[in-house]
Amino acid sequence: MDIVTNVKDSKVAGNVQAKPLTQKQVEDNKKLKKACADFEAILAYNLFKTMRQTIPTGGAINKITGKDTFDMLMDQKVAEELSKKNGGLGIQKIMYNQLVVKANNNNGQ
Repeated sequence: MDIVTNVKDSKVAGNVQAKPLTQKQVEDNKKLKKACADFEAILAYNLFKTMRQTIPTGGAINKITGKDTFDMLMDQKVAEELSKKNGGLGIQKIMYNQLVVKANNNNGQ
């Protein structure tokens, strides 16, 4: 996902003609992209956490000390890596494309 440096270059902007973005707007777009990726990672982590809760408890594996902590850390890391690879689940790209146009239009006023 590329950082939008000019609203008219954005595929979601349509026919909007806009001025080139300021350096502050470009930096804000990078922060927005990071925030969207972080949001997707949190969403994926909660998805993994919820799926793990559906597994029935019992047996020798669940009696291992620290397994819950390990599962939590593993789910977090997998979720972070998932959001970094190949655009993640696609949620971050959708969010970024919608928010960047609004943010740049609001900053320009």
